Amino acid sequence: MTSQLPETHRALQLISTEEPLQVKSFQTPQPGPGNAVVRVLAANVISYSGEVYNGKRQYPFPRPFVPGSTAIGRIAAVGPDATTLTPGQLVLLDCTIRGRDDPTAIILSGIAQGFTEGGRKLMSGEWRNSTYAEYTKFPLENCIPLNEQRLLGSPSAGGMGYSVEDLCQISRFLVSYGGLDDIGLKPGETVIVAPATGQFGSGAVRVALAMGASRVIAMGRNEAALKQLSTLNDRVATVKITGDEKADAEALKKLGPADVFFDISPPMAAGSTHFKSAIAALRHSGRISLMGGVQADMSFFYIDFMHRNLSMKGTWMYSRAQIFNFIKLIDSGILPLGEKAGLTVSGKFGLEGWQEAFETASKAGTDETVVIAP
Repeated sequence: MTSQLPETHRALQLISTEEPLQVKSFQTPQPGPGNAVVRVLAANVISYSGEVYNGKRQYPFPRPFVPGSTAIGRIAAVGPDATTLTPGQLVLLDCTIRGRDDPTAIILSGIAQGFTEGGRKLMSGEWRNSTYAEYTKFPLENCIPLNEQRLLGSPSAGGMGYSVEDLCQISRFLVSYGGLDDIGLKPGETVIVAPATGQFGSGAVRVALAMGASRVIAMGRNEAALKQLSTLNDRVATVKITGDEKADAEALKKLGPADVFFDISPPMAAGSTHFKSAIAALRHSGRISLMGGVQADMSFFYIDFMHRNLSMKGTWMYSRAQIFNFIKLIDSGILPLGEKAGLTVSGKFGLEGWQEAFETASKAGTDETVVIAP
């Protein structure tokens, strides 16, 4: 089914990491089998976007291409095999695109082509262009329907009263949900989140609470951010990372023992002592989730790991099934968004404002969201 699409649309294009992004006009994509064309309403700007697109983080992606991230949009047109998606429908555009014939081929749309030949092929071809555009083409399975009446509707009519920009906060929580769900976090358990003072780490604290954790121990170096997290709920406790491995482990044990250690460390945390401190604070049969970006060898004491029956699992992003389960937490109000949850949209920029958007995102607090609204 096809609605009236404009002949052309505007989008940001990256030609080289050594040149500024450019706003250009492109032919508007047309829908085909397996995909939909979506009018982008608001797209997330992650805190380190500037470092991705200037080459500092050396993420692999084709050139030229249209960058982007997870976004909120409206279906503009669908391919002939769409069975439920219809023009006008509000959707979450999930940036995690997988090969249909090989689900291990994964790209992050507009961010990275992953680490396999299959991922390179996906991003170099059909899914080269992402969401920093007025219109984008996305796989049908990555267009996640949202209950517009519930999420955007007036509270007096049973709605949540969120804005479209508030819904962009979903993506930061969804990432940690994938890891916490993968290791089976259960209601009543104690979970250590480290480092918890970044946007994804603080998001993990909120998600763990929504999943029913009886205690969430937030670790980090930023004392102001830890203090802010402690005000979320009386089930949140904090431990500062001091660099003293044993002392930090003892501080954690006094609040535990913990059932789960959720790690979402950035690349610069490779030498941090918190890994061993948190592992030492786990109870027998404790579980460890790795979702960070550390690019280094890590060590642990083999016999201790074995005797305590510990398990470790790495998770990159989340599954489609997990997205739908997570959306239930949002629809139900168990995991609130927007100002009622202390979350704010600190910047909304058009395509021409991309540089200011990246700068604003790099300085944004843990509870702030920055979006590009084409």
